[in-house]
Amino acid sequence: MDVQTESTLKPTQVQKKWLARGLDQAGGKLPLFDEEGQRISERTVKSCLRQGWAEPWFANPIKPGWLVCKLTDAGRLLVAD
Repeated sequence: MDVQTESTLKPTQVQKKWLARGLDQAGGKLPLFDEEGQRISERTVKSCLRQGWAEPWFANPIKPGWLVCKLTDAGRLLVAD
């Protein structure tokens, strides 16, 4: 899939649900875990990063391999509808 096609994709329900959870958080912080305590899929996180809907926020000192992300303006617009 080329970049142009990929950037015009709509989010899946899972992606949109994850992104929407950042709307009410300070700085748009996105959760590492879902409502049931399960870690958010790395595939979901990386896909949202590629689309520009989320961006890395800071390094997680406790779990360096986990991405702490926040919403981008594009992500806010996407889920604010």
